[in-house]
Amino acid sequence: MRRREFITLFGGAAVVWPLAARAQQPTIPVVGFLHSASPDSFGFESAAFRQGLKEAGFVEGQNVLIEYRWAEGQSDRLPALAADLVHRQVSVIAAPGGDVTALAAKAATATIPIVFMNGSDPVKSGLVTSINRPGGNITGVSLFIGTVDAKRLELLHELVPQAAVVAVLNNPLVAETEARSKALADAARTIGLQLLFLNVSSAGDFDMAFTAIANGRIGALFVSGSAFFVSRRDQLLPLVARHKIPAIYAWREIVAAGGLMSYGTNVQESCRQAGIYAGRILKGEKAAELPVLQPTKFEFVINTKTAKVLGLDIPDRLLALADEVIE
Repeated sequence: MRRREFITLFGGAAVVWPLAARAQQPTIPVVGFLHSASPDSFGFESAAFRQGLKEAGFVEGQNVLIEYRWAEGQSDRLPALAADLVHRQVSVIAAPGGDVTALAAKAATATIPIVFMNGSDPVKSGLVTSINRPGGNITGVSLFIGTVDAKRLELLHELVPQAAVVAVLNNPLVAETEARSKALADAARTIGLQLLFLNVSSAGDFDMAFTAIANGRIGALFVSGSAFFVSRRDQLLPLVARHKIPAIYAWREIVAAGGLMSYGTNVQESCRQAGIYAGRILKGEKAAELPVLQPTKFEFVINTKTAKVLGLDIPDRLLALADEVIE
């Protein structure tokens, strides 16, 4: 072989080899993150989800990409946002933000794996066929918020035993609202309480609800476990403060922002678990074979600064029960 021919062949190989190497590099998977609220209100959930992904071996920007779709509190946008992620052909869709988000994702695809995080029973809401073997393309973490509604009401009654009527703020878009309201009413009767149920599913509903509270001589407020109330906490909490009404919530995040008390599961931990599940699916596990995770611990949080503003003395027994006291 002549020297010039050798150089030409070698040069051609130098061009081909890097292209072949690049062709063999694995494609970085893309995770779709669909949420009913805004990143300003629920950035803590996306951060916890990324932490779970990292623990599963996936770091955003390194070996996984995340496409975020936020509905900004407008649930009617969720179907189009979910469809957009399906068109993007993401590898997994994470759907925190309540039943409405998970159901929108499920309606959009029967093939792309979905990892939800919601507060209702996922079997009753139609997300999965079984807790242990979800079937289909969907699994996730269920907070089963309704299971502790009675306990939350008892804690509120212990704080303000003189309150004969308690207002309940419900989000009617939550799948189990009717069933949970009935169970809560049954629990209220056993401790001698009367409940006033008020539906709030948009920003404009709050003023009407609190007008009813003011006119109804309400002694305390029970805010049901819906992501909507967390996303609207900047609107909700000033109204609660203005009416000087003791209230209990399902989310610690509302108490951290100035609410009085909360009792419920650790939402950030649940989002972390959802991130781990998404990572396991990226590694090849099937959503249908991953059991729906359930909380094993519930946390009671009290904000004593808010109690002082309301002129309330927190009983020692409640302080002793608290997992966290915010001062």
